Amino acid sequence: MAEKRIYMDYNATTPLRAEVKAAMIADFEVFGNASSMHAAGRKAHGRVEDARNAVARLLGAPPKGIIFTSGGSESNNTVFQTMRILASDSYGKVLPQGRTEIITTAIEHPCVLNSASFLRSLGFTVNFLPVDEYGRVKMEALDEALSERTLLVSVMMANNEIGTIQDIAAISGKAKAVGAWVHTDAVQAVGKIPVNVDELGVDYLTMSAHKIYGPKGIGALYVREKAPLYPLIHGGHQEDGFRAGTYNNIGILGFGKAAELALADLSAYGTRIAALRNRLRDGFLERVPHIRINGHPTEVLPNTLDVSFPGAEGESILLSMDIMGIEASTGSACASGSLEPSHVLMATGVGPELAHGSIRFSLGWGITEEDVDYIIETVPPIIARLRAISSVRA
Repeated sequence: MAEKRIYMDYNATTPLRAEVKAAMIADFEVFGNASSMHAAGRKAHGRVEDARNAVARLLGAPPKGIIFTSGGSESNNTVFQTMRILASDSYGKVLPQGRTEIITTAIEHPCVLNSASFLRSLGFTVNFLPVDEYGRVKMEALDEALSERTLLVSVMMANNEIGTIQDIAAISGKAKAVGAWVHTDAVQAVGKIPVNVDELGVDYLTMSAHKIYGPKGIGALYVREKAPLYPLIHGGHQEDGFRAGTYNNIGILGFGKAAELALADLSAYGTRIAALRNRLRDGFLERVPHIRINGHPTEVLPNTLDVSFPGAEGESILLSMDIMGIEASTGSACASGSLEPSHVLMATGVGPELAHGSIRFSLGWGITEEDVDYIIETVPPIIARLRAISSVRA
């Protein structure tokens, strides 16, 4: 194993920024239950509200619209659970009349795809919109799917595998025209590109702290005023009764600090990380023949580069890179261990062979030009060797 380690999997998770870690360590002394009325509880409650304000500022949202959760999966499930209750009678049976149609896309995160599929098993109609070769929603398909029976439109803002950014504002406008609620999973977008809930026009937005250099196990759901919401977790009065459970003080405080830093550094992040991503992309295009860059050429996250290497198998590429100290992925961390090709790439029209030979490089603050140059020097010989092996076997 190489002594040099280059982490290129920031879409899977990010390390705690030094400032976040320092803030969390300092706040270990703030141990009171944020729901308690005594001094220790009030102090903890004040820190929680400070964090809520910081998260709200990152989204251009009012603080009262921020509900803390355990992360992206819980936030997304809460939205779909709310839709189930809205369209069901008191016995939980889906009402035959009214809005019982859900629209999402074929390239969503598994927690959205599986939530939508669960609703379908209960009697909802679910439309999984197709995307074009770049991973953008086909708007004509959205127009065809929308109707007076549409209850929810849920489209991720930026794809976790290929980085393609959707036109959420346009999608929201179309959905609102038929009276539907709009949700976006913005877990990969927040902290990387500007996100403003009013400009997007969404009713619900999901985010997660560990994607923006905060701690794991804490996230948030933005809910627009007057948008319906039913709790996924019942219990106490926390979060105005919408999410029960003792406050995760340290997680929330770390989330708030991460959100504060992300907002302050948003412009610098986009400029610096995009330049490194482009340097890596251009290096691969120059030195590795017959590759495919997946995702939209311009409407893409500044840190994400998904590359198909035909003639080489993805897991073999990963293992070979890992030996040389390069840590990347074949797609979503939530789908690791699966032998199936990426559902995202398959939806864009990439065949199984290319999908199986695709690697996602996702960059972050820890990456330098020297790291990128090392990858450009190291990966081409790996691909050449694996292609040679593959041709011999064939």
